This record gives sequence, C-alpha cells and structure tokens, in this order.
Amino acid sequence: MANDKIILAGLEFYAHHGCHPAEAELGQPFILDIELVLDLSPAGKTDDLKATINYDAVYRLVRTIVTEGRFHLLEALAETVAQKILVSFPVEEVMVRIKKPRAPLPGTIAYAGVEIRRRRKSTDFPGGYSKGR
Repeated sequence: MANDKIILAGLEFYAHHGCHPAEAELGQPFILDIELVLDLSPAGKTDDLKATINYDAVYRLVRTIVTEGRFHLLEALAETVAQKILVSFPVEEVMVRIKKPRAPLPGTIAYAGVEIRRRRKSTDFPGGYSKGR
C-alpha cells in the first residue's frame, strides 16, 4: 500500500443535515477534510495529470453529495462520501473527516465531528484499477 496522499482540507459547504428539525430547516456549515491514499510516484515522475487524481473532480463530487443530499447522521454522510470516492477514483484508501461547528449542544464547542477511513475492496473500482497503473 502506498503512503502518498492527496489532501483536500477545509472544504466548507452549507447544508441541511442533522436530527433536529431546525437543522433541516435552517441548515448550517459543514467542514470536510479528505485524504486520498495512492501511489503518487507516476505523477511525480511524469508531471502528467492523467497519472494522478484530479482533485477538482473529487471536490465537485463531495460538494454534490454534501449539498444535495440529506442525512440525519454525520456518520452516514461520511460513509456516503467515502464509498462514492472509492468507486469513482483509483484510490487505495480514503479518509473523510466532517466537522459541524454549529452542533446544537448546550455549551461552548469548536465543533462536533466524525472521521472514517475506508479501504478499497477489489470490486470497488469497476474501471479496472490496478496498483501498478
């Protein structure tokens, strides 16, 4: 497994996720960090975008999921993002961290959040991804 990563940090979207009716009605910001684990040496050697993952495409996919979907739990949102990335891009592993800075809690808090890591299964990427590229 590669130790290389593409990192997208601090992706902020306004969305309507949460269990409370006010969260669904009013919405709030969500901040995501995404790490894509894959071998970046082909791109490093060739300086060719085709040898890596275009992070603009990852950003657009994540934005669509977060802003157009509706989830009660951050866990479900994170799982959906991770699984869509695994089936859409040739990554070995993905980490998704979601921060909810306006979580409806009775005290002062920087954010509530979740972080998950998911690894590729051999059937995840139908495009024929192989580690050797």
